[in-house]
Amino acid sequence: MALFKKRTVGKPGEWYYCLEHKKVEEGPECPNKDRFGPYASREEAQHAMDTARERNLEWETDPNWHDKSSPPGD
Repeated sequence: MALFKKRTVGKPGEWYYCLEHKKVEEGPECPNKDRFGPYASREEAQHAMDTARERNLEWETDPNWHDKSSPPGD
């Protein structure tokens, strides 16, 4: 008997964005490594790449993550 069962069918209302197929999926259809989520709604999953882009920009411009006291290249 397996300790962990592979979940092949998602719960209704769980939405994911598949990075490989560039599509929204209800329930986990593709492997974890190829998707973002879960999201609460289909619309939220449709905007997954926009959300990731915005979060990356926030991180790149966050002064708390960039130590200005050390010279470039260190």
